Amino acid sequence: MRLRFPFIWSRRKEKHPVLVRNERFFSAFDLSQPVDTYDFVVFDTELTGLKPRRDEIVSIAGVRVRDLQIIVHDCFHSYVRPKIEQHTTGTFVHHITPEELRNAPDLSSVLEEFVDFCGTSVMVGHHVYIDTSFLWKAMRRTMGSVMHNPMIDSMQLAVHHRSYRKAAREYPAIADCSYNLAALSRAYRLPIFPQHDALQDALQTAYLFIFLVANLRDEVELNTLHQFLRVGQPSHSWL
Repeated sequence: MRLRFPFIWSRRKEKHPVLVRNERFFSAFDLSQPVDTYDFVVFDTELTGLKPRRDEIVSIAGVRVRDLQIIVHDCFHSYVRPKIEQHTTGTFVHHITPEELRNAPDLSSVLEEFVDFCGTSVMVGHHVYIDTSFLWKAMRRTMGSVMHNPMIDSMQLAVHHRSYRKAAREYPAIADCSYNLAALSRAYRLPIFPQHDALQDALQTAYLFIFLVANLRDEVELNTLHQFLRVGQPSHSWL
């Protein structure tokens, strides 16, 4: 006798209303205006490790940039309570302990607040593919979709800027430095913030982003957001 099992459908999570509005807004977003007329959110995450299949987000931060200036009173920062409350390899990097995360909000509520904070801003991160690999996976699971904000990778802007003679002449240290956020910031003689803290790293990236935009705009005559998106397109390679 052949046993018949009912076919079980896995129900796809319904798209969160805030992401429906987000997708609708950016479907007709004008990229042709000068880059300094847009609002940006420069963001960073801290993680339990670097493998999206098993590791988790433990901290998210964002800094708003308007008129190519950091709006110091308009920042986002939250710890996130992970599913597995134990020390990981990431603990030795960011020093966020399980005890600090025990009473933190859960991922779904933090993501909703973060999407609301980003709003209609263009997003910026350093080697941003790592952060979005975790964010998009989490958003698909908890909110049914991902954000559609245009994305600029400050690392790719640095790659582009480093190739110009004037940049090499004025900032000789960039010739030998890696594209690590701290190394680039030192090479460009920018203010230095503590590393491996999501908010501090977001501030560091914001300084680097503003510096690179100003230099590329003056030296290479990049002007529109579309041009900067093309140059700063996130790479899918992990350096």
